[in-house]
Amino acid sequence: MSLLAFLLLLALIGLVVGGLARLLLPGPDPMGIVETILIGLFGSFAAGLFSWYVLHRHGAGLILSIVFSMLIVYLRRRVPTRR
Repeated sequence: MSLLAFLLLLALIGLVVGGLARLLLPGPDPMGIVETILIGLFGSFAAGLFSWYVLHRHGAGLILSIVFSMLIVYLRRRVPTRR
């Protein structure tokens, strides 16, 4: 698989996971597509680490990735930003 295809696949996974996390957590989310992708990727990474070190499993799964992404979205809402 080429590097470009890998990066596009990562962006697609991040978009799906981040989009589902934003959709399942009620409330306004004034963020763009890039931030949604990053939240999905960071949530998936955190879920993978949790799965590896706490659950002793290989791979987090979609539901755990969405839950961790929802946690990141919630924490992002709670931290005030300068505008």
